[in-house]
Amino acid sequence: MIHIDVKKLGGIPDGGWRADPNQSARNHAASRTRVGFDYVHVVVDDHSRLAYAEVLPDEKGPTCAAFLTRAAAAMAAAGAPVKRVMTDNAFAYRLSRATSTTPWRDSGLNTS
Repeated sequence: MIHIDVKKLGGIPDGGWRADPNQSARNHAASRTRVGFDYVHVVVDDHSRLAYAEVLPDEKGPTCAAFLTRAAAAMAAAGAPVKRVMTDNAFAYRLSRATSTTPWRDSGLNTS
């Protein structure tokens, strides 16, 4: 069984944030720079604790289905084949039409 989780991280602009002790935090809040978010999708095998992760641009159904397929292939290649999937990301992994093509849709995809 594998556990899936997604972590949403705020993006950092090219060149990073300027650290200037003479500037207040309000300068960053007033900035018009929009850098968006990155989503770290992580899979951990329940028995071996083998982990697989990717940084992806969103957590939409097609992205999640493609990640799940790649993660399962990587786990199987490492000797930890996927038989069941557990996640608390119910919408993205369980309720999306895109994940209906994955073999785990009807055989053990649990949300907790």
